[in-house]
Amino acid sequence: MSHPNPSPTDNKFSPQRGDDSSRAAHRISAAVERLRPELMSLSREIHEHPEIGFAEHRSVRTVAEFLEGQGFATKIGEWGLSTSILAQQGKGSPRVAILAEYDALPGVGHGCGHNVICAAAVGAFIGLAQELASLDGTVRLIGTPAEENGGGKEVLARAGAFDDIDAIVMLHPFTGPEEVANFASLAVRDVEATFRGTAAHASSAPHEGRNALDAALASYQGIAALRQHILATDRLHAIVSEGGAALNVVPDRAGIVVEVRSASTEGLRDLSHRVQRVLEGAAHMMDVRLETRWDPFPPYLPVRSNAALAGQYLEHMRARGRQIETGSSAPSAGGWSTDLGNLSVRVPAIHPTISISPEAVPMHTEEFGRRAISDAGDTAVIDGAIGLAATVADYLRDSDLRERVRLEFEAAGGRIDVERLLTPPDRDPADRPASGPSSC
Repeated sequence: MSHPNPSPTDNKFSPQRGDDSSRAAHRISAAVERLRPELMSLSREIHEHPEIGFAEHRSVRTVAEFLEGQGFATKIGEWGLSTSILAQQGKGSPRVAILAEYDALPGVGHGCGHNVICAAAVGAFIGLAQELASLDGTVRLIGTPAEENGGGKEVLARAGAFDDIDAIVMLHPFTGPEEVANFASLAVRDVEATFRGTAAHASSAPHEGRNALDAALASYQGIAALRQHILATDRLHAIVSEGGAALNVVPDRAGIVVEVRSASTEGLRDLSHRVQRVLEGAAHMMDVRLETRWDPFPPYLPVRSNAALAGQYLEHMRARGRQIETGSSAPSAGGWSTDLGNLSVRVPAIHPTISISPEAVPMHTEEFGRRAISDAGDTAVIDGAIGLAATVADYLRDSDLRERVRLEFEAAGGRIDVERLLTPPDRDPADRPASGPSSC
């Protein structure tokens, strides 16, 4: 999606609209546009030096230096994560967090466009400085490590990073002509299963062995068979991670890794228990021992988008000339997952998408990464920063909006105890569904 690059005096937020929101958006737009060259440099610096989750040391220093150059104090390593970052402005409540991501993918670099997320979040944070001079409230920029491979937001949440936050905003790049204000995602969790059998000579004494690889393969086939009995929005992926070292030895150790995805938290719990039973059944069939390690990194819950907050963002982005739709709270088949979901059931949150290409390009590819530093990617940084900042300004200014956001959050289920909800199936036998056919 191509967009003109408006100058600070030629932007699509017209102060003639006459209300406080429009005037604030006009000021924010001018402030962000003044930073356009610097934000483009920040986006490219992050993009050119990709770092995987929990190792984003250069990236977090780059963000800190950028903010400090704009006069903001920063703290790196807050809440026990060495690659988190915190900057804050304003005073008192309400308190809003703007989230930045900057981790990359192994072998692909920024094939998920987190450089766009980071630069837009930083631009939104700085763009609010003038507004906060006349508004009550606090805005925090929180850099959240390891979205791709470690559930950094859940780690931060358990350390208390969001305990006093009233609302959370962030965005994510996407491709194609349309964007959505209400983004829906799938819940996801992983299990690492290790089967331990008995080694024996595969030719002279196979009867003395217990084949761990057979158990791993039986479980793999069981997972494959289970797929026909799950919802269309659910997903099961598996790989054999270990399978023996010598052809003439009965494997005494083998492994499988399974990823479980579902459109709902309840569906994720049920499907996880069904997967656990498949693994246990394979171990029983082959007379081997099973060890399971659920959640090597925290599970991700579906994003619960707050429609009241997303509606404000949508209005600002349409005023900016973006092709953005409301979107749906229901995930589609084959949807992806994000740890922002874990925060969205603790605090009202939005996670809209913003296009970096008029053509659809698969995520997690080098081509997607190239689009993240294209002209459309650069425009997404600026438009996204303005949209997020204008939405935050509305939230701080408008007590009626804050009440609508709160009421919708409570009506959707309110705050959820994530840690209790996602007890691993191998530690929670009393909570398993009854044996026999499970409903889908």
